[in-house]
Amino acid sequence: MASKLELKGEWNEMKGKLKEKYGELTDDDLVYAEGQEDQLLGRLQQKTGESKEKLKKFLFSE
Repeated sequence: MASKLELKGEWNEMKGKLKEKYGELTDDDLVYAEGQEDQLLGRLQQKTGESKEKLKKFLFSE
């Protein structure tokens, strides 16, 4: 699993993958601030209807 630091470093690439998979996501949905990973996951979960576990797996397993 990628660390939070790796998430920050690879965030632009991950945003592209998320937008590709979930076309309804906007830039506002994908605002990432260090230390606010849970808020980001909550927004993504709300917007996509996916579970937090599935989103974490998508984000951190690639």
